[in-house]
This record gives sequence, C-alpha cells and structure tokens, in this order.
Amino acid sequence: MVASPSGQQPHAAQLYTRQAAKLSLLPQDNNDPEANATKAVKAKFITPRDPVIETANGGRLPAVPLAEAEKLNCFKDEAEHHGSPRGEPAIRRRTKELAAAQETDEGATIHHQNLGQSVRAEAPLRTAVPSPKTHPLFPQLPMYGPPTFLRNLQSFGFQVSSAFLSLAFLGTIVLGSLFTSIPLLLQNLYLCLTLRDPEKRRPFYEEEKRRRKVRKDSAKAWKRQRRRHQNRGRDGPKSEAEEYEPQEGGKDRLICDVSYYARRVGLDVENFSVQTEDGFIIELWHVFNPKDYIPASSTHRSQDDPIVFPNNYLDDSTATLSQQYPLGKQKYPILLVHGLLQSAGAYCTNDDDSLAFYLAKAGYDVWLGNNRCGFRPRHQMLSYNDPRMWNWNIRQMGVMDLPALVSRVLSETGFAKLGLVCHSQGTTETFVALAKEQRPDLGNKISVFCALAPAVYAGPLIGKMYFKFMRIISPGMFRVMFGIHAFIPFMMLMHRWLPGSIYGALGYRVFSFLFNWSDTRWERDLRNRLFQFSPVYVSAESMRWWLGRECFATQKCILATREEGRREEEEDEEEGMRLEEYFDNGKGYQTEQQGEGDTGRELRGRNAWYDEQVPPFALWVAGNDELVDGRRLLRRFERGREPCVKVVHQKIIEEYEHLD
Repeated sequence: MVASPSGQQPHAAQLYTRQAAKLSLLPQDNNDPEANATKAVKAKFITPRDPVIETANGGRLPAVPLAEAEKLNCFKDEAEHHGSPRGEPAIRRRTKELAAAQETDEGATIHHQNLGQSVRAEAPLRTAVPSPKTHPLFPQLPMYGPPTFLRNLQSFGFQVSSAFLSLAFLGTIVLGSLFTSIPLLLQNLYLCLTLRDPEKRRPFYEEEKRRRKVRKDSAKAWKRQRRRHQNRGRDGPKSEAEEYEPQEGGKDRLICDVSYYARRVGLDVENFSVQTEDGFIIELWHVFNPKDYIPASSTHRSQDDPIVFPNNYLDDSTATLSQQYPLGKQKYPILLVHGLLQSAGAYCTNDDDSLAFYLAKAGYDVWLGNNRCGFRPRHQMLSYNDPRMWNWNIRQMGVMDLPALVSRVLSETGFAKLGLVCHSQGTTETFVALAKEQRPDLGNKISVFCALAPAVYAGPLIGKMYFKFMRIISPGMFRVMFGIHAFIPFMMLMHRWLPGSIYGALGYRVFSFLFNWSDTRWERDLRNRLFQFSPVYVSAESMRWWLGRECFATQKCILATREEGRREEEEDEEEGMRLEEYFDNGKGYQTEQQGEGDTGRELRGRNAWYDEQVPPFALWVAGNDELVDGRRLLRRFERGREPCVKVVHQKIIEEYEHLD
C-alpha cells in the first residue's frame, strides 16, 4: 500500500533536515545562531548541471554534486506539502525516472522538460532538477561537507602531504630549468670573455637598443620635470600639450600593480569587486583616462549581489559609468580575460604597446577580468582553508566567472553588448561557456569574441615527461601530491618574498623550461614585468582538469572526447585523399561535394558544440605554438563542423609562440 502524502510529510521533513545539515556551511547546532544562519535551504540551478546551495542568510555555497542538490530540493518540496502527483515520494519517483532513462541511448539524452522538470523560478523545487546526462569531460567534483573533526584532520593531512610533495615537484622543475640553462650561460660567458655582446644575437637587437634609449631618456626627462614642478610647489609634472599625461616615471619599480603601469602611460585603473553566482569575489579592473573620466566611489565598486544580467541592467539609471564620462564621450566596452596561472595584468606590461593601453588610447572602454581566487582568494562565506573554496575547474570559470564579469561591465556601461578578447585559458572558458549545453545565452551579450592562441585542442607539449607523470597518477594520488586546496601555493610565497628582478628571471626560466617558450619576440628589458602578474592562485582541482588522467590531457580537447576527435581526424584524412585524387585525376571530389548538399552539411554539424546564439569569432593562432593546436580548431570551422559559427577573421602568425 502506498503511504498517503500526509504520512510522508514528517519523514520527508526529517530527510530534508538531514540533507540540509550535510550541505550547510557549518555543522548544525540548534543553539548556535551562526550555524543556523548558514544552514542550507535549497539548491539553485544556475545551469541544469551547476547547482549552488542557498543558505538561510542569503549566502551561496559552490560545487555541490547534482544528486545531493536534487535530494535537498525534493525533500524540501515534500516537506512543504507540495506532495507527489503520482502518490509516491518525489525523490523515489525521480530516481526511477533517471534509472529508466539511462537504460537506453535515447533516454540518456531526454530533455529535462520530458521528466517533468522546469526552469521557472516559481516551479516546485522537485521539478528544478538537472538533466540526467553529464559531459564526460566535466566529471562530478568531490563532495566536501561542513567542517568536522574528521574532515579537518583529513584536510590538514592533504595540506601537509602536498606541501612536501608539491614542493619537491616544483624543486625538480626549477632544477631542471637551471640545468638546461647551463649551455646558454656558458655561451654568453664565452662571448663576454671575448669582448662580444651576447645580446647582439637577438633578432631584434637594434630595435630593443633603440627602445632602451628612449626609456632612459624618458626617465631622465621625468626626473627633471618632476624636480622643476616640486621646486615650484606643485604636486607633480604637468603638460597641457599631452592628451595622456604620465603620473609615474623614472626607473621601473617592478611591482604587482596594474595602476602603476597605467599611470606611467597617462592612464589609470580602478578596481571593481564582482560576486559570482556561486559566491566568489573576483576582481574587475577598469582602465581610464583621468582627463575624461570621474572614478566611481569605493562603495559603488564593491561587490554586488550574485545576480547575472538583472532585469534592469541596461537601465540608464544603473549605468553609472555612462554618467561619469563627459556627454558624448562614452566608449564601447571591451573585456579582456587572461590565461592560465596569469592575471589580467599580463595585458599591461609593455607600456603603450600593451594591448589594454593600446585599446584604451584607440577609443575603447577597456575592462580587465580576473578569474576566481587570483592574487586574493575571496568568497562570500568560505575561508582559505575550506576545501570547498578550491573545489572548481574550468567549467566554473566559464559558467560562473565569465558571465559575472560580462554582466557587471554591461550594467556599469549601459551597453547591450561588449567585445570580448581572451588569451589561452581565457579562450577555453569562453568556448566552454558558449557551448549549447552550458550557457549559450551568454553569446547574445557579446558582439565579437577575439581568441588569442585559442586553447581548444592539445598540442604536442602535453606529452612531455612531467605532464605525462601528472596524467598517469590516479586522482587520489594527485590529491595526495598536490592537495585539495591551492595548487603549489609556495609559488605565491616566492612571488611575495623575492625581489622583482630575481623572481622575474627565475619565473621566465621555469616557464620556458615547462612550455618550450623563448623571449625572442619579447622586449628583454620588459620581460620581468610579465612575471610580476603571474602566477596566481589556482585550485589543484583545476590543474587536475588540465593535466590529470580524466579530462583535457587525456581527451586532447575541451569539448570532445578522444574517440570523437579520432573520428574527426579520420574524416579529415578521407577528405584530404579525395581532394588529392581530384587534383591528380580531375574526378571524385567535386562530384561528391555536389551530391552532398544540405544533408552532408547536416552530417558534418551533427556534433556541433554551438547553436545560433554564438557570437562571431575572430581567431589569431600562433604557428609555432606547441602547447595548443590552433590549426585544428580552424580546420573544424573550415570543414563546416560548426554551422552556426561565423568566423569573421582568422590569422596564423607562423613565427609566434603561445605567449607572443
């Protein structure tokens, strides 16, 4: 006999209380007001695969497994008398439906509406559940509950083991980089002993020499001008003739401060705090010309609510920055997002040739977006030592961080769309976010997506010994070695402790050794600046997604499995053979193409990643990039595998490497 709904309700309330305690910030104690205020209330699905836990005080907790979030909503729904229209508990019915759906290939791809699901905010919580299918490249994240003695002990154990083992791994890399630098060091020493300049071997030696002289002259002129104005009782150098008046000058102090380098070229930077939908506080830097813009107040620049694209975000009354520009001088917004282990300061290290400063002086409103944690790990509720603070990977950057940054820029400027420029990992999170099973509606807010060194397919460098080591160890061993918190946090200690010149030189050697990069096309005198803005805090879980055995390093792609990639390669080889036969014999390829028609194009696009909401793409590929394979991405678009993608520009720069 089936129990009545009224009989189910007390039991459901108990189950709900137990499940809420499992997902709360702190262990539940009726006598502890703080614990009660941070009790889990319900799961909110940002996307069908991305639940966050809302707490009693309005806070949000991230990275909850789908099944656990679904249980919380179902138990809450039944406990609040929503009942079950079929006379059985919602969670039991839902479990049966998922099991039945997964028995067949067709069932595994049933859309969530077919199982009684809803994306409406007012719908019962039992219907606000995810699709049963998850992408193989994005497996479930680990489950970490509220802190208990046992969990704290385990967390401390991971911190201790990873402190020693990851430091040993880093030490091995550093020693390897120094050892491989010995031949170059000996060559340079020999040239110096024979009274020759080693720098003359650099391909752009004369240009570097000229720029060095210009900087020295500018530094001397700045000191003289500053001395004159100080003698006249003024605050600093003034020049009415210049549109962009430098407010800093002299010798480069090599500091991790974007505004310092902006002031050296007559610009400035203000820092906005942005809250993601899962509660992380991330930094958004706004580049402006002090002559035509009034900086926002510190109160306005603080974090806002974790709501992306609110209903009034295009209302002129909320577009504060549009009011802070002189009438008619508002500029079109451009958002720049950085790569792996970097911050957005990477766009500000080359004086006037820096991309951020170049775009600002070209008439754009430039914003620099930073991903979660960065230089200052912050969350609305979580602390640094809580493993939930670090339980995220590239998907969370794409579906949480990027929309929050885009939303804040648009709400501040009042524009309906912005231009998006990303490098390396920044392109990855964008390609992931725009995918039709992630957050495709984000494409409606982007006028054009410019991808620099797009990181979609893996390059040959992924097969290097130290990367292969990280791929072959088990997930458990990965956590023992690198922990469940920040990835090798000792790098950040080195960043704080070492002088900028020493840290910059060491950082270049290590990264050059790891990724086969060179500074051939970098201005040698400015090289150390780049490493003042890297590395940043990233999660060990994120690095496991990049280099561990389950995801990118194994699948060789961010949105397709290895088997799917192999089928694409076979199709490309077959088409190449047909094309070769056509040119050799004058038959075959043309006839087949003519007979292919719409059906052939549909077959090619059957595994498309993007739908009609995707924005236009502009792609710049480094021809000498061993870290990622940009040519293969271009080939995917050229072969019609993404029928909705419009590539408005593409360029392969043959001699460029990944960071150039």
